[in-house]
Amino acid sequence: MGVEGLLIFLLVGLIAGWLASQLVRGGGFGLVGDLVVGVIGAFIAGYLFPRLGISLGAGILGAIISAAIGAIILLVILRAFKRA
Repeated sequence: MGVEGLLIFLLVGLIAGWLASQLVRGGGFGLVGDLVVGVIGAFIAGYLFPRLGISLGAGILGAIISAAIGAIILLVILRAFKRA
């Protein structure tokens, strides 16, 4: 992965993390935390979606939506552990 690919990956993670923190009440972790949640969410979506037969399309928009859904899943799990 080159520098451009890494920057796009981080940008997608940042946008997905921010979007997930806006959709999940009380789920924001700040700029760096949202970036980490978005990147981990992208990995979660990249692992789960093909196994479930889900495809949201190609391109940046599909990647952002997939990563955001993965980040939402991660935030819901983190909130469940935070309450326990």
